[in-house]
Amino acid sequence: MARQIKIFDTTLRDGEQAPGCSMNLQDKLEVAESLARLGVDIIEAGFAIASPGDFQSVQAIARSIKGVTVASLSRALEKDIDAAWNAIRDAESPRIHTFLATSPLHMEYKLKKTPDQVYEQAVKMVAYARNLCGDVEFSLEDASRSDPAFMYRVIEGVINAGASTVNIPDTVGYAVPEEFSALIRGIKNNVPNIDKAVISVHCHNDLGLGVANSLAAAMAGADQIECTVNGLGERAGNAALEEIVMNLYTRKDYYNMTTRVDSTQIWQASKKVSKATGVRSQPNKAVVGENAFAHESGIHQHGVLANRATYEIMTPESIGLPHNKMVLGKHSGRHAFEERLVYLGHRVSEERLASLFEEFKVLADKKKTVSDRDIDALVTGSSGGIPETYKLDRFVINSGSSITATSVVRLVMKDGTRVEKVSIGDGPVDASLNAVDKIIGGSEIKLEDFSLQIVDATDTGADAQGESHIRISRDGRSWNGSGVSTDIVESTLKAYLSAINAMTFELGQEL
Repeated sequence: MARQIKIFDTTLRDGEQAPGCSMNLQDKLEVAESLARLGVDIIEAGFAIASPGDFQSVQAIARSIKGVTVASLSRALEKDIDAAWNAIRDAESPRIHTFLATSPLHMEYKLKKTPDQVYEQAVKMVAYARNLCGDVEFSLEDASRSDPAFMYRVIEGVINAGASTVNIPDTVGYAVPEEFSALIRGIKNNVPNIDKAVISVHCHNDLGLGVANSLAAAMAGADQIECTVNGLGERAGNAALEEIVMNLYTRKDYYNMTTRVDSTQIWQASKKVSKATGVRSQPNKAVVGENAFAHESGIHQHGVLANRATYEIMTPESIGLPHNKMVLGKHSGRHAFEERLVYLGHRVSEERLASLFEEFKVLADKKKTVSDRDIDALVTGSSGGIPETYKLDRFVINSGSSITATSVVRLVMKDGTRVEKVSIGDGPVDASLNAVDKIIGGSEIKLEDFSLQIVDATDTGADAQGESHIRISRDGRSWNGSGVSTDIVESTLKAYLSAINAMTFELGQEL
């Protein structure tokens, strides 16, 4: 019988720590819902003590997401553990995840503590956490560069103190698979009470071995793997959830392991995380990249047409990658549109369904057919649960190689009034964004990042949709927005307003 591996997803904590990947509360809730549908065992919702916003998001996820354990990270300090517990205590299944570094390098230069002091603090803080919560995980930060004998001692001590999971992180992606699997076997063979706890691993990808190290550790006896959707994380990122799950799924014959993850939800989870963070995966990314199931070579195309298994070791359907089953266009009704939304994994309220259907009809008037990618873009590009404090009404641009670009933009404000301003800029996009800033008084907003691409790479017509992603910042905090349209200036304006509305919603005030 296949051994079940627990999937601990830390997209909302370690993934969000990556530069430029911050999410607002609504984004985090939507990602958490996607992760729950995906079927992960544990969602690490955040680092509760990091900020009031982090505490609020962890607490909101703990209170609303069911059927999954919700964890909060904390340093091995009483104040951190208290904050973590207060944030997750209302969860259906709460977990406190506390950590302390155990490598000589970290103990000497970061903690400035002796090994004995680190051992005492680890044991004491696990016991403190265990008195609050019945499920405690302890991580030995920088375990792959720690002295094995000292690790065995710490692991035995924290298990005796109440840790039900011990995590062995390759914090800086230093390990290689053979070495890391030997480390796990050493723990199993040298820690007397290891049978009383689950061994977990958390591998970073600095040398591109995050997934390989995680799978090697599982083969050596680890029962939990910590990972992130799209491999997000600090520096080069973490082991990618989708790659781990599909390795176990595709090579059951070799690993003889399984997870409770519904692989058909992978595609939607990946897109949801990309939209929430504004960070897209590279085209050749394993499993979820745009080219993962694309075939351009004539030899490859011939093989796939003859038998898909010639060049596809897993099917697009196995990860939930949609394929057109019916053509949607301007004559399609609401029922057909709603069925396609469900097929694509989008669950929306009746009110939002109505507004999305209106947007779909407008798009269908511009395009002969509307693809599944177009529909995905409609859903992810709309405001979702973020109130539209500022909404695009219309715009007019005047631009050319021999004149200064001018843009007139009119917005609908929250109270229904319409405000129009004109501005110049270095091209139509810059002029349009400047006009928006004039309307809302956005002089303190800084444009951090901007990208634009075709929604459906197979759509080469003049009516193809462009999808814009924008990240803005103000006072050291950042927000993401996205927008879609067959007009690139319109998609950019929608993305900019989406980010501004997210900022306004989170700060609780208009500009």
